[in-house]
Amino acid sequence: MRHSIASLIRRAGAIVALGTFLTFSPANAQKKYDVAASDTEITISTPKFAALAQPSALVLGASLIARAAAAENEDAMKQLVPTGTLRVGVAAAPAVSAFFVTKDAAGMPHGVTADLGIALAEKLGVPVKFFVAPNSGELTDATAAAEIDVAFMPVDEERKKRVDFGPNYFLIESTYMATAASGAKTVADVDRAGMRVIGIAGTTTIRAAARTLKNTTISPVTSVGDAVAALRGGQADAFALSRDSLPVYVKQIPGSRIVDGAFQQTGIAIAVPKERQAALAYVTTFMEEAKANGLVRRALDAAGFKDDPVAPAGP
Repeated sequence: MRHSIASLIRRAGAIVALGTFLTFSPANAQKKYDVAASDTEITISTPKFAALAQPSALVLGASLIARAAAAENEDAMKQLVPTGTLRVGVAAAPAVSAFFVTKDAAGMPHGVTADLGIALAEKLGVPVKFFVAPNSGELTDATAAAEIDVAFMPVDEERKKRVDFGPNYFLIESTYMATAASGAKTVADVDRAGMRVIGIAGTTTIRAAARTLKNTTISPVTSVGDAVAALRGGQADAFALSRDSLPVYVKQIPGSRIVDGAFQQTGIAIAVPKERQAALAYVTTFMEEAKANGLVRRALDAAGFKDDPVAPAGP
């Protein structure tokens, strides 16, 4: 494939943003270069490089781009993998969702966020180590303290004060699962005096529920498993969680239902500790590529969410 000199410079800039380097020299004119984690390859024909072989502003510009790319990539590596291993935070539950992973007998996580974490480590060329938490509140604490390098969690304004977010990979809405005994069929039905409502401690969902409930309050539990046990044992009437996560738990408690309506819409995004701009830029590019090249789609499909859409491009 032949490209104009201008298009080569533009493509070089795009490749730089993805942390992959393209050497501008005739000797490498026929080599193919991988772009990020996709299968896309660019072949640059020798004749076009003949012009670049002469001293010119274009050659100097290309050299500067390559040097800037090297510096940016070095900064990203230092910020993303300061220990040499990518430490990825994920949240676990009894059943997989677009956000939650499950753990096998060896403790290894499986699910959408685990797949994305592994793919990011492969792109960086480093080992991956998972920090598996019972809720997103603990992920936020670990990320804010730089105990982990990257995590996946729902976004809200409170979290934005503590961590920096890249793009969403999935959009969620929060609602309630209610027991048969509660009689609740809508979000408004849950907001009645005497209703015992529970949510996962430190999460965007429990904060949003607390803001919207006017006639009752919400009490925290540590994990999804604890919440389901409370509903089954008659200690709670309704449980606040994302709609995509609830169907499997409704099947476990006869007569329970997912109520109509929602009290929060937000995204699940990749996050890094504050003040790591190179790391944020790198994971932002990674996540946009993952949405564009089908990586997120394949992860959702593998987790059983073939009918749920990937978040659109952008934040």
